Amino acid sequence: MGSPASGGARASFARSANVSTLPELHLIPQAEFERLRAADVDRDAALALLADMCRANALVAVKRAGSGHLGSSFSALDIVVHLLVEELNTAELGWDNPERDVFFSSKGHDVPGLYAALHALGVISTERLLRLRRLGGLDGHPDVGVPGIEANSGSLGMGISKGRGMVWAKHRLGHGGRVVVMTGDGELQEGQNWEALQGAAYQHAGRLWVVVDRNELQSDKPTEEILALGDLEEKLHTFGWQVTSCDGHDHAALREAFAGFRAGPPDVPKALVAQTVKGKGVSFMEHPYALVEGGGTYRWHAGAPDDEAFARAHVELLERVDAGLLALHLDPVKLELVPPLEEGRTYGLEGEPESGAGAPRPQRVTDEYVVDAFGEALLSLAEREPRLVVLDADLASDCRVRAFELAHPHRFIEVGIAEQDMVSMAAGLARLGLVPVVNSFASFLASRANEQIYNQASEGTKVVYALHYAGLIPAGPGKSHQSLRDASLLAALPNVTIVHPANAEETRAVVEWAVLAAAENVAIRLAIGPSPRRIDLPADWELTPGRGTTLRAGTDGLLLAYGPVMLHEALAAAETLAERGASLQVVDMPWLNRVDAEWLVELVSPFPDVFVVEDHAPIGALGDMLRRERALEARSLTVFGVEGWPACGTPAEALRHHGLDGSSLADRITLALRTGTRG
Repeated sequence: MGSPASGGARASFARSANVSTLPELHLIPQAEFERLRAADVDRDAALALLADMCRANALVAVKRAGSGHLGSSFSALDIVVHLLVEELNTAELGWDNPERDVFFSSKGHDVPGLYAALHALGVISTERLLRLRRLGGLDGHPDVGVPGIEANSGSLGMGISKGRGMVWAKHRLGHGGRVVVMTGDGELQEGQNWEALQGAAYQHAGRLWVVVDRNELQSDKPTEEILALGDLEEKLHTFGWQVTSCDGHDHAALREAFAGFRAGPPDVPKALVAQTVKGKGVSFMEHPYALVEGGGTYRWHAGAPDDEAFARAHVELLERVDAGLLALHLDPVKLELVPPLEEGRTYGLEGEPESGAGAPRPQRVTDEYVVDAFGEALLSLAEREPRLVVLDADLASDCRVRAFELAHPHRFIEVGIAEQDMVSMAAGLARLGLVPVVNSFASFLASRANEQIYNQASEGTKVVYALHYAGLIPAGPGKSHQSLRDASLLAALPNVTIVHPANAEETRAVVEWAVLAAAENVAIRLAIGPSPRRIDLPADWELTPGRGTTLRAGTDGLLLAYGPVMLHEALAAAETLAERGASLQVVDMPWLNRVDAEWLVELVSPFPDVFVVEDHAPIGALGDMLRRERALEARSLTVFGVEGWPACGTPAEALRHHGLDGSSLADRITLALRTGTRG
């Protein structure tokens, strides 16, 4: 492959490169894609150029958004373009025609590339592409509300089952068309895939095609290091599928593979194992170079590249596009200027933890990450509690347990993308006397493995569940990642304590209590982004189960909240109300389903009006717990939570949409105090 490109004769803003500063963003307009598609040139060469043009536009969209997934978007784009432009009838018939071929990505995080391809076909407007991860724009993971998106995804392992259902429905309704599902190779660690694979073969779902993006990398490590797939082609064949393999960036090879599927047995499902390169198209993002350059860790899975990396990548892509067009005797590609985004922000724009610097972070955002404190606490507890073991589901870097893995490899278990297996393995560890700490994103762990958690809890053992990425923010990735139901799923269990710490200090104390002192299961909800402000606890503060901490004194009303995001907004609301002459007491209450009754009576006694701000749906968390307490029976209790489906957008957009930003909360509390509105 050679060394990574360092720039060249063309920059993304002019014909001479200067990658030391962020250039103005430029997009390849739809007319340029139409020009190339209409040209009488070598078809496979044109498809390769279309894929690179989509890579360039996906890069711009992610840079503008401040977060997104480039590595797997780039590995999949040759396949996506070949399917949508060349193989499938969807663009010709339309995305609403019941006879159409259906294509969607099960892995979902490659959606910036899919959006770019849909934009190239005129299905998604330029304006909407440039609102990736913005309110009213494009969700950070596929959502059927977007034209051309056939299935919601982002939570892995569901796509083959959905595709199987679509094939069955087409047969039942008498409609033509194939169903093609893209999966990641790491995604195949989820057990549901194999249930669907054997079911599709048993049901003779011959119109179901699966394309595996075999880029051999997961979030930041090789698939073979996380959970080896072995001879994938042989496994798929054993499950009853017609299987072939080819270079996923070679359009002639893709054409041949798909022709073989069309000629194959009509009652046998088909699987293509496409050998791809993560980060394809940008030399310094490509595997294996990027893995070596990162010291064994792949940097370009999630996050927007910093200014220099963006400029280098854009130059490299556009230079190759221009060279390819010149070889076909076509004019260089024309660009259109992307208008700037003018936004005042209190939060960073990161979605999933970033590999690059992303957009500039406002000064008011702190450098505190409670998840860092979580990882540090586990590491410090290793010597004090020899029974401590840590389990991970391919998120060791994101969940900040990589340091524990490196320091104590024999007490660290990497299960891959398999939350149900992880929880039940933890149950077995706990049954024989160990203290397991289980890590994954809250939206995946609490819901996908809920039955396994129930089963473990029923055995009376103790497991610590670390629910990372809990709450509304960051909102850019969309509803698949925003966990707003986990507390309600776990609070119904009699021996699970749910805690959502406010800052690094409280996080360290909660982890220590959960591992060393707690007598039952503990679910720790953790924000994944930077804390929007530093929350200072009193100098004599000590963690006391069931009790909160007053952060701001007040006389006109009492507001309880938890976690760094909603406590920031609660304090902002109190500050706004103070300017209006109202005094609001703000309490950090991290215990979502446990309360010290005596403490609560003393706390609420001066206040006829009590308010709760939930980083959760308004059902099943702190507010519901307080409603059952006698201390609140004679008081007005108003609960503000995330109503309906969570909004996708910047933090400010999502909070404002749900009326949970400080200004909106101040208005809602003012109205409640004035009118006596009951929540």
